Amino acid sequence: MPITKEQIIEAVESMSIMDIMELINSMEKKFGVSSVIKNKENNNNKKKIKEQVEFSVYLKNIGKNKISVIKAVRSIMNLGLKEAKDLVESAPVMLKESINKEEALDLESKLKISGAEIEIK
Repeated sequence: MPITKEQIIEAVESMSIMDIMELINSMEKKFGVSSVIKNKENNNNKKKIKEQVEFSVYLKNIGKNKISVIKAVRSIMNLGLKEAKDLVESAPVMLKESINKEEALDLESKLKISGAEIEIK
């Protein structure tokens, strides 16, 4: 005759907390239950966290090599020499906004090579 749910509950009621924890661990190992629950929770958390898709690049500081930063900004922004110089000298300033991650990282690498201090938000 199979054991009823009520009989299982009565047996668990008479157990100590340590015995219940051991029973739970044994059941998790036997049936692989905990990994299924944790995976579902992780998937739900991943759905809740949305990856940022738009970035802004800020020029925080021009560093020691002002001329190379001006050249880099000029080529990146397609500006004339005077406009690029004025933009660089007005640091901290936003260079580009609402760009994708790859473009932001590309700009960051080019500007850091020239000696500028960059922040991506």
